[in-house]
Amino acid sequence: MSITIYHNPRCAKSRETLKLLEEKGLQPDVVEYLKHPPTSAELQDILHKLGIKPRELMRTKEAEYKENGLDDASLSDAELIAAMIRIPKLIERPIVLTNGKAAVGRPPENVLNIL
Repeated sequence: MSITIYHNPRCAKSRETLKLLEEKGLQPDVVEYLKHPPTSAELQDILHKLGIKPRELMRTKEAEYKENGLDDASLSDAELIAAMIRIPKLIERPIVLTNGKAAVGRPPENVLNIL
């Protein structure tokens, strides 16, 4: 089984989710998305697999969200995706991909639903 985690090692939930996967005997491909943000196509695919809109994957309480005017309801999905690629800190984490599905590890146990 191929499994990928979009991971931020400084985030407790991300570390807990990675540990949970490893305790299940899984060796995920770890993508430190702050260093290697997803492309627009990858982010669109993740959103499709999650079944959510871009704003639902954004960390709206980060200062950069308001500072960049991303609270503007008139922004398009493409503009929000571009902002997440430009400022990857705004992407909710961790995101786990496997079996053609995706889950956000908040709480970490959410990812068990796609294994």
